[in-house]
Amino acid sequence: MTDVEFASRMAIDPTSGAMMDTADLRENFLIEDMFEAGKIHLTYTHYDRMIVGGATPANKALVLEAIKPTGTKQFLDRRELAVFNIGAAGTVSVAGTDYALGHRDMIYVGMGAGEVSFSSADVKDPAKFYIISAPAHRTCPTQLVQIDDAKRLDLGAQETSNERSIFQFVHPEGVETCQLVVGMTMLAPGSVWNTMPCHVHERRSEAYLYFGLAETARVFHFMGEPDETRHLLVKNEQAVLSPHWSIHSGAGTANYTFIWAMAGDNVDYTDVDMVNLEDIR
Repeated sequence: MTDVEFASRMAIDPTSGAMMDTADLRENFLIEDMFEAGKIHLTYTHYDRMIVGGATPANKALVLEAIKPTGTKQFLDRRELAVFNIGAAGTVSVAGTDYALGHRDMIYVGMGAGEVSFSSADVKDPAKFYIISAPAHRTCPTQLVQIDDAKRLDLGAQETSNERSIFQFVHPEGVETCQLVVGMTMLAPGSVWNTMPCHVHERRSEAYLYFGLAETARVFHFMGEPDETRHLLVKNEQAVLSPHWSIHSGAGTANYTFIWAMAGDNVDYTDVDMVNLEDIR
């Protein structure tokens, strides 16, 4: 019996997105329940064929099996993978080699690397592995990146409520990939805004995972075309899919952390089309 469950999300065009009510927006763009003890939950998207999911190993290791939409025997036959640990200590095993991941560490696994499995150091305090995958055309080396080794950028200010630290884990000067670009942003206490002024990027799709929130806290995630915006109310450990035509910005009821992951035509972190605040509607 498989421990992997999956769902698919079709790509939505901006005209259709502008006509959606709250329930439709949540059904198409919000991923609510990824971290269930003893399960791997995956969402196969038609945005650059990204897969977004979570693995929460409990009393046994969980194997990342291939799912029907990939059309392959093993999950990584034609894909690359980035895995963040947002929980307690755990291990990611790649073709029999174990990699220990602490809280907020990441591992990149290249195409064709073999079987991947997940385990927790303490079943009473499990690891929570956030999974991002995209198609690949060549093999890049598997590499563990601990949070202290990520490229750090400190930006923003308390006066504008966006004092934050950006940790670049997968980028051209660091871990080599085919198309994944992955990082994490931590907002300082008292800061709530991310990605404002906002942008779109025609050549890439993106996913945001929000975490580090109290049970009663929320993030208002803003999406849509710049002149036709919408919002999603997001809880702790939920993810949002962001098409290439949509802005992706947020404001929380408290500070939070989010993981951003992109896939598409290039790996240039700066390849964005900025949107002026006066043009947002």
